[in-house]
Amino acid sequence: MGGGSAVVRVLRDRTAGRCLAGVVVSGFGTSALWLTAGIWVKSLTGSNSLAALTVFAMWAPVLAGPALGAPADRMDRKVLLVRGNLVTAFLLVPLVLVDSGRTAWLLFAVLVLHGASGVVLDAAESALVAGTVPASLLADFNGLRMTANEGMKLVAPLAGAGLYVRFGGPAVALLAAVTCALAALVFARLPVRRSPATADSPPAGSRRDELAAGLRRIRASAVLRPLVTAGAATMLLAGVNGAVTFAYVDEVLGRAPAYAGVLYAVQGAGSVAVGLLAGPLLRRLPERLFAAGGIAVFALGVGARTVSPDTVALAASAAIGFGLPCVLVAAMTAVQRETPDAVLGRTAATAGSLMTAPNAVALALGAGLVAVVDVRVLTAAAGVAGVLAAMVLAAGARRRRDATASPRA
Repeated sequence: MGGGSAVVRVLRDRTAGRCLAGVVVSGFGTSALWLTAGIWVKSLTGSNSLAALTVFAMWAPVLAGPALGAPADRMDRKVLLVRGNLVTAFLLVPLVLVDSGRTAWLLFAVLVLHGASGVVLDAAESALVAGTVPASLLADFNGLRMTANEGMKLVAPLAGAGLYVRFGGPAVALLAAVTCALAALVFARLPVRRSPATADSPPAGSRRDELAAGLRRIRASAVLRPLVTAGAATMLLAGVNGAVTFAYVDEVLGRAPAYAGVLYAVQGAGSVAVGLLAGPLLRRLPERLFAAGGIAVFALGVGARTVSPDTVALAASAAIGFGLPCVLVAAMTAVQRETPDAVLGRTAATAGSLMTAPNAVALALGAGLVAVVDVRVLTAAAGVAGVLAAMVLAAGARRRRDATASPRA
């Protein structure tokens, strides 16, 4: 079954189709704002360091994923998606007051709150989809969600940059607010009468025990633990790769910094392509093998950045974009399928934190390493490490398959 039929299968399901529409609408404004934030701060303060901190402000709430995912297990998930998007829209409106370096703090505060809202809403959406969309569509939905997100990253930044140049940062903030409000309207029309989260109460115990429920679930699961671990390792390597991109463009390719935009566009196109194929491939391959194959393709792309021909550079970027999402789609699909509904929100948020946080750490680590280590050494080491991670994951899949096929009870 091809990628085109996967799109049809998802869009024919009213809940899946409207969830996907909500993701596209809100993702457009979010992508536009998050790119523009750094440019905005740079123009207001003249500081490259403060501009770079906008990225940290966006990522920081991911570290609190287990706590931020808890509302998705306590509230009606449809209601949470609607109210969360509306609250985010209202939070963005005060950014019209940011007009100088003295008010730049407000932008950072809103970015942190926006990031926190995103963690909550992602957990609610994952849990809602898992409880209402047929299991046979989960892989297709997650793949198309990845396609939608990556597609927005290709289109929205250009729109945001154009809007910023013409009307300034407040106009971009209002665009993001409007898209969040529209997403709330889309989610309000989901054909879900009663969220699955209301059917089960959270497990009894201390506050700490409840927040750790997602982590315990991942650690105890022979299916989730290797996938989430592989996802974390891959995102760590992706962070190193991202940190050395400009050094690679300069020192290896001998190109101007703007050429990085071309490479990012090609990488995004690769991610869009794999999102369309993820569902059909996951119906043919075990999740671990699909993830391992993606990690291997990603690792080969990173390793190829040790050489300079432009054709290799473009092919490497496409391979990175194609391979990187595979383990993320496989892991989140497994979380939705394997996790009891009562802890699904926290487990999804915890898995997201475990797989995303290493990327932020590696971005900082790689930025320091690139100043003292040749970029070719870093890309070669990251490529080798990625291949090893893929081999370990594939070997685990083979052992699990052999154990399942064993005649012993």
